[in-house]
Amino acid sequence: MKRRSFVRSAVSVSLGTPLGMMLPPASEAKGATPAFSPRAAFAVDANHVRFFSDTFKEPLKVLIAADTHLFTDDERGKPFRQYSGRMAHAYNHTRHFQTGEPTNPEESFASVVRQAQETKVDLLALVGDIFSFPSQAAIEWVSEKLSQADVPYLYVAGNHDWHYEGMEGSLETLRATWVEKRLKPLYQGNNPYMAAYEIHGIRFLAIDNSHYQIRPDQLEFFRQHSNSGYPLVLLVHIPLYAPGRSVGFGCGHPDWGAKTDRNYNIERRPRRPESGHTQVTMDFHREVFTSKNLLGIFAGHIHQQSTDVVNGIPQFVTDANAKGATMSVEFIPQSTIDS
Repeated sequence: MKRRSFVRSAVSVSLGTPLGMMLPPASEAKGATPAFSPRAAFAVDANHVRFFSDTFKEPLKVLIAADTHLFTDDERGKPFRQYSGRMAHAYNHTRHFQTGEPTNPEESFASVVRQAQETKVDLLALVGDIFSFPSQAAIEWVSEKLSQADVPYLYVAGNHDWHYEGMEGSLETLRATWVEKRLKPLYQGNNPYMAAYEIHGIRFLAIDNSHYQIRPDQLEFFRQHSNSGYPLVLLVHIPLYAPGRSVGFGCGHPDWGAKTDRNYNIERRPRRPESGHTQVTMDFHREVFTSKNLLGIFAGHIHQQSTDVVNGIPQFVTDANAKGATMSVEFIPQSTIDS
């Protein structure tokens, strides 16, 4: 069996299960709760994160990439040029985050795929803004690269992936439209807004918060997994607000809303609501940072690497892949270190 097919069957979400929940292992279905220490030790060296715990069954390697901002387009994109023009010229030429040498989004994404292959990662996590707008040409190019690479991957959308600037409609409606019309193949049959992938006893939760809000079904999805007793990793595009961070940094900032929205004219989108975040979004923020079995959060969006720890839970943000950046993550059984 091909490696890609094996991982798909091992980590895929059951489409028939409510809320995108994956079917629980037999032990959980019988009421047994896996033993799990609430926190794992971690270390950060440049763009390399390592977790250590005696509850990990075996070593696991993940590669995180966000904000590639691919802008490739073709004749099919002509009818949408009035909506894609600004972002089509936003990241055409970049400089590598480490070397400073000239690069570009296509070269950077191809490098990600090669790195995933060469290091034999257990999961390549694409956490949003892989595209600057929902270009058919770019989405097909990425789908082909991933298919040829035979690398296990997951995808969660970012705010640019589905946004044609200036197109009429609410953000919720526009997201649903372009997820269905363009982005759908990248979800590999899984729920686009919330999906769980289990690898070596760790559950990776991909939740779409790409318009800074959380839906009730997404909150319930997180609650069910948070109560499962399994170690969790949360993957989102927009980081969650952490004390001392700006309004634009993360989802869940108490001052987020119309009064602090300075970019809606530039991005040609509806202004953020006067009422700010929904109560569901704020509940999600609180429950994430009080979860007993959450190892950490990984995000992108701000194009700058950062680490915050809230209530003992670390959140790691990767620098933009448009300039070649990635974040490698290892989950290492403590016994392999102590022996």
